[in-house]
Amino acid sequence: MSRTDVVVIGGGQAGLAAGYHLRRLGLDFVILDAERAPGGAWQHTWDSLHLFSPAAFSSLPGRLMPPQPGETYPDAAHVVSYLTDYEQRYELPVHRRVRVAGVHRDGELLRVETDSATWLARAVISATGTWSRPFVPAVPGRTDFQGTQLHTVEYRGPRDFAGQKVIVVGGGNSGAQIASDLAYDTDLTWVTLREPRYLADDIDGRALFDHATARRRALDEGRSDTGGVASLGDIVAVPPVRAARDAGRLKAQPMFDQVTPSGVAWADGATAEADVIIWCTGFRPALSHLAPLGLRGPRGHIPTSGTQAIGEPRLHLLGYGDWTGPASATLIGVGRPAREAARGIAALLGAV
Repeated sequence: MSRTDVVVIGGGQAGLAAGYHLRRLGLDFVILDAERAPGGAWQHTWDSLHLFSPAAFSSLPGRLMPPQPGETYPDAAHVVSYLTDYEQRYELPVHRRVRVAGVHRDGELLRVETDSATWLARAVISATGTWSRPFVPAVPGRTDFQGTQLHTVEYRGPRDFAGQKVIVVGGGNSGAQIASDLAYDTDLTWVTLREPRYLADDIDGRALFDHATARRRALDEGRSDTGGVASLGDIVAVPPVRAARDAGRLKAQPMFDQVTPSGVAWADGATAEADVIIWCTGFRPALSHLAPLGLRGPRGHIPTSGTQAIGEPRLHLLGYGDWTGPASATLIGVGRPAREAARGIAALLGAV
């Protein structure tokens, strides 16, 4: 059994940002990562995925992401290289491959049980993200479909589906990007819950981060809710999406009512045949390791004040979305809540 000041669970962008600030404050810590290699969820994304922002506006604290030659918006492989370099540059103590089974109260400490060792910590930062918890809605007939069903996490590229009838479900960024990827070489049906809402073509991740930050500031100051990023639209018109849209290849159909053995059907009797259904229907926070603490609130979230769990002040949650910091699930957005979490822990431990 090992002891440390802080255990960070998750070695992706949020965990690395936390490590950077913990190191600056002089705290003893470890980062436990379930992945085999650096890069977090970015090493598992589809081939054509690109960031929404230029490299300089997609950086973790302390180290600007270098531009990718020939690309305004870096691809996922470039992000993996950047995170790998970041981890090495700051000599962050990442332990792989370590799966955390549960976090328990143990007197004045928190006990972190893993598949390889047990850690006792004075505080814990959970930074496990959402990628490992894909969500697929319970649509009637889904288990009867005789073709192939995938979630975003399993999609790699259009070459696997050339010539096939493919239904892409989801009107967010993943759905739009994957639909645009498949719009040329497949018989594509794109299905969305509501009419796709594209952000203005000149809006990218920089503007989204600024808008999310302004909303959080307004709420903290008791002013009216600006609506956040969702008020601007659902889909960032990155170049491949813009090209497919402008070519008339991204024509969304309303959400179907049931899945059939050979495709999908709508209440008005319309049907669509499919070889493949790709569910781009989002994710849920990966929080099962925190179940022993009994902190879950509405919608599966753990109530927080900033990043600090209200029911357990020794626990901070980082990188799960706006409820743990404005735009905290993004590269550019995670730095500020990571700094707040580290400072909060340092104050709790009497290190500042």
